[in-house]
Amino acid sequence: MTKAEKARFVMNKLDEIYPTIPIPLDHKDPYTLLIAVLLSAQCTDVRVNQITPILFAKADNPYDMVKMSVEEIKEIIRPCGLSPMKSKGIHGLSEILIEKHDGKVPQSFEALESLPAVGHKTASVVMSQAFNVPAFPVDTHIHRLMFRWGLSDGKNVVQTEKDAKKIFPESSWNKLHLQIIWYGREYSPARSWNLEKDIITSTIGSSKMLKMLNEKPKKN
Repeated sequence: MTKAEKARFVMNKLDEIYPTIPIPLDHKDPYTLLIAVLLSAQCTDVRVNQITPILFAKADNPYDMVKMSVEEIKEIIRPCGLSPMKSKGIHGLSEILIEKHDGKVPQSFEALESLPAVGHKTASVVMSQAFNVPAFPVDTHIHRLMFRWGLSDGKNVVQTEKDAKKIFPESSWNKLHLQIIWYGREYSPARSWNLEKDIITSTIGSSKMLKMLNEKPKKN
């Protein structure tokens, strides 16, 4: 298959499996989404969704968030990991939103990425899911699957994002990146991977990667 043929196969198969797709992180507006995505760095979405109701009960907007101390925020979000960095980021970005953006989350990549603790992936998720601006946030699942499918060389997430944007039509990005994440979790995980259940990879997978799998010694 050519890459274009693979892309069509992926989109068609994912539309069959996930005709509608939920957003993994619970939120009610752009601000709560921004905070949830920031917390999700090196933390599972399940854990984030357990912690954000506790945090948002105290502060679900930048004005209430800055009334809390960094230490108070850190104690609440500690189970998500990286709490010293994340708590400073949450408090700092909330101050900037009030000072520069009238307490609202800005609708541009440049403004979002200038906020403390907000990188390109976080900005892409917010632009895509909060503002419906075409973006292709690449997480570990997408990075892994793009390599397994022979659609990217897997060197880094920056290159994977570029490759995904070249291969898939812009109109599909916002839904497709979520579909790939769910597919990766359910059918093509990093560990305990069963290729027989992974219909996409077993059909279009990189020949080099599939050969390596076939040559891997079987466990007794």
